[in-house]
Amino acid sequence: MIHARGLVQTFHTKAGREKSEVRAVDGVDIDVAEGEVVGFLGPNGAGKTTTLRMLTTLLRPTAGTATVAGFDVVKQAEQVRRSIGYVSQSGSTGGTARAGEEVMDHGMLYGLTSAQAKERGHQLFEQLDLDGMWSRQPKSMSGGQRRRLDIAMGLIHDPTLVFLDEPTTGLDPQARANLWTHIADLRSRRGATVFLTTHYLDEADHLSDRIVVIDHGRIVASDTPDNLKAQVSGDLVDLEIAALEQVSAAAEKVATVVGDAADVEVDAHHVRARVQRAGVVIPGLLRELDQAGITLTSIEVRRPTLDDVFLTLTGRSLRDSA
Repeated sequence: MIHARGLVQTFHTKAGREKSEVRAVDGVDIDVAEGEVVGFLGPNGAGKTTTLRMLTTLLRPTAGTATVAGFDVVKQAEQVRRSIGYVSQSGSTGGTARAGEEVMDHGMLYGLTSAQAKERGHQLFEQLDLDGMWSRQPKSMSGGQRRRLDIAMGLIHDPTLVFLDEPTTGLDPQARANLWTHIADLRSRRGATVFLTTHYLDEADHLSDRIVVIDHGRIVASDTPDNLKAQVSGDLVDLEIAALEQVSAAAEKVATVVGDAADVEVDAHHVRARVQRAGVVIPGLLRELDQAGITLTSIEVRRPTLDDVFLTLTGRSLRDSA
């Protein structure tokens, strides 16, 4: 559904008399298979939005090639637009028109007749839990309802590929969870391919078959969420030591387990380190601490998360960048 090779996008900036060229996207290769749900992640300024704009024909690539839904994004831009659904981060609904009218107008822009757009719109309202909202103004709808309305507008022409740009930004947890169900249904019930950008790592983990990470304009990782998390070296073990004077001794014990004192972090009463096969190692470590008379207040073991992956790959947390 998406095949991109060597995508480049440069911008020219000027500060006083000095001119410079900025490569926002620097040789990106992306492949997305039919029926796949791909999460596209990147810090602010990494080139994520620029790449999305090139794939949706909103920005002409400086170099490289891309086909989307079988059409060239430069030579066949109109066919690309007819084949995709695009739900922008800012939304596309107005405030005063009726919700049903918004969807019908959108459908007719894609060549549907008024009757076709109305029939299809009512089907989408039922599928997206928007029953009773046809005559409502978007400004009087909740945030979750407006986002589902945006998705209905993106699906009105029955696209085979849907681009969702930060679909749940600003929603409360309940509305986010509800929208997750509808996003998952795009593939399971409609057979659509979904290309999703998000700043919520739990969202990417829950919804995506595969995650693509971009940083400094280049793809730095592409794999399943589980495989990416497996690349992080070990589980994070966090020991809280009861007595501050015993922290150094506890850190030495942990260092013997991980093999390098430099990999052990000490923060007040806490000693932290990433430990391979922590479930096997911790019982022995606890016995050694007990034999040394070191008392623990608490112990926490955390499996690697996508945020750990992101920190490893880019040197920063996606939550911080968001």
